[in-house]
Amino acid sequence: MWRGVVAAEELAAYSAYVDSTGVSGYRETEGNRAAHILTRQLDEGTAEIVAFSLWDDIEAIRRFAGEDIDAMVLYPEDHDYLLSPPTLVHYRVDEW
Repeated sequence: MWRGVVAAEELAAYSAYVDSTGVSGYRETEGNRAAHILTRQLDEGTAEIVAFSLWDDIEAIRRFAGEDIDAMVLYPEDHDYLLSPPTLVHYRVDEW
C-alpha cells in the first residue's frame, strides 16, 4: 500500500495521474494480481490517495519496484501534488 496526501481540489487530477503511471505499471507487471486506487477526504481541505496492489510474491514486487521493494517508485509529477512525503507498507496476506 502506497499512501499520499494531496489538496482536496487536486484529488481527481492526481488520481488520474497515479492510475496512468504507478497503477498502470503495477497492472503491466507479471505477478500482479490486482491494483486499485482508494481515496478519501480528510480534514482541512486535504485528501488521501492509496495505491493498493496484490502480488503473487516478493519476486513479483521486485519486477516492478527493483531489488529494494521498500524504496518508493515515484514519477516526475508526484512532487507537484503531494503535500508531504508518501508512505509505503507491505503486508503478507494470510489465506485461510
